[in-house]
Amino acid sequence: MEGDIAQMGQYIGAGLASVGMGGAAVGVGTVAGNFLAGALRNPSAAAGQTATLFIGIAFAEALGIFSFLVALLLMFAV
Repeated sequence: MEGDIAQMGQYIGAGLASVGMGGAAVGVGTVAGNFLAGALRNPSAAAGQTATLFIGIAFAEALGIFSFLVALLLMFAV
């Protein structure tokens, strides 16, 4: 009985950690959307901001990957 409750807690924790992956998707969409809005306002400055776009996307995506790793650790760690 105790093992079942502990396993249930692991799955609930993994599900909650997976919410971070959705947050990363929202973050990437926000970064890309704001870049596009700025590029449409001033197309000549868009080329200079492309590196900043990729850095922002990488940071947002890294948080999703960390969330995924935490979920895996909660599910499969002893």
